[in-house]
Amino acid sequence: MDVSFNTPQATPRDRFDMSELSSPLSAELSDKTKHLLEQLAKLESCAVAFSAGVDSTVVAKAAALALGSRALAVTAVSPSLATGELAQARQLAALIGIRHLELPTAEMGREGYRQNGPDRCYHCKSELYTELEQLAKAAGVHCILNGANVDDLGDYRPGLAAAAEHAVLSPLVDAGINKQEVRELARHWSLPVWDKPASPCLSSRIAYGEEVTEARLRRIDEAEQFLKSLGVAPCRVRLHPGELARIEAPLELLARLAEPETRELVSRRLRELGFQFVTLDLLGLQSGSLNQLLQIGGGAVEKSE
Repeated sequence: MDVSFNTPQATPRDRFDMSELSSPLSAELSDKTKHLLEQLAKLESCAVAFSAGVDSTVVAKAAALALGSRALAVTAVSPSLATGELAQARQLAALIGIRHLELPTAEMGREGYRQNGPDRCYHCKSELYTELEQLAKAAGVHCILNGANVDDLGDYRPGLAAAAEHAVLSPLVDAGINKQEVRELARHWSLPVWDKPASPCLSSRIAYGEEVTEARLRRIDEAEQFLKSLGVAPCRVRLHPGELARIEAPLELLARLAEPETRELVSRRLRELGFQFVTLDLLGLQSGSLNQLLQIGGGAVEKSE
């Protein structure tokens, strides 16, 4: 795989004309966006850890605007990547006009990741950033960017510790941009993921303490794809001890899932996939619901995506 930059370095843009963009932002967010672009323009080059979520897509767009051909988007490919996410990453990179590479990662080879403790994300991100550092070195890229935003700083996110250890930059945090502003900026830039629900990796569906295996990840992915084929989206299939599936879906879809014909169809399919028990969560879809099972530092863990 050729990861070298063969284009001459462009002169960083010192000023950005916000009128070039599609629609007006609030004065505050416009100022933050200008700061974001101006800070990125000072970099020699960058590689964006690009998952196709709204946060990393906004960072990739900003990097492409600020650095042009000196910006690179890199998507990690592993069994924890849900069906459809890689295809969307390719489409978004083409839309943005940023060079895109796919990077195989081997977090399954890390015991700490497979054990699935509360720090699982630390082991996952450590693998990602280690591989990204090697790729960046081969490509002559000078820094790595992630999509963390200001709101992430208040959650329990061990992946941020891994980012700090690898000197990964968080340009949205540096610009003071929060999650709602990320979505506003994505919509402003006509990025189709501006309203995309959070789409964390498949490992986040497995209850802490239950081993992460490729078979379980595949089972969860196939179960969620089946539910989506029935029009149940967004959704989560959480795996608990005893191979119990806990289905989370929007509240307005719970009655439909509980209808006898649909209930039988879903139960039969998930049991075919290897789940021993199939349940429906009456509280509906909840981001980071498995974190409710944890106690960190004497207090409950805040919900993460």
